[in-house]
Amino acid sequence: MRFVVDASVAVKLLVDEPESDAARELAASGRELHAPRLMASEVANALWRKARLGQIERADAGAALAWMTDMPLRWNDDETVSADAVRLALALDHPVYDCVYLALAHRIGATVVTADRRFVAAVAPTEHGETVVTLADYAGMR
Repeated sequence: MRFVVDASVAVKLLVDEPESDAARELAASGRELHAPRLMASEVANALWRKARLGQIERADAGAALAWMTDMPLRWNDDETVSADAVRLALALDHPVYDCVYLALAHRIGATVVTADRRFVAAVAPTEHGETVVTLADYAGMR
């Protein structure tokens, strides 16, 4: 089974926080993991925010981001799914950033794994609901 992981899952791989164990298990599962290039910027922003709020050391933010290139991911170009992401965002009334992951999942026949429960809740009642699972649900699927 293929999975698209979003920035919320990637951050849990880089910073110890709730559900980090589940993210590490997913990364070590040998499953085919994909991400859009957009994720690198989203993770960088999340690490900046954590450092700014004092949740991690400033030096650790850069070190964590440097490790991102070692994640077991297949990176995908955003431009191949951007138009679909905008259509999904308009249909779901949800930000394009999250819909890029959903569009990529549709394109490659994958399931999105996210720790973003708000995104899951927005998608759940739609025809796309089975395409997005929480990291906790993934952990229960193993």
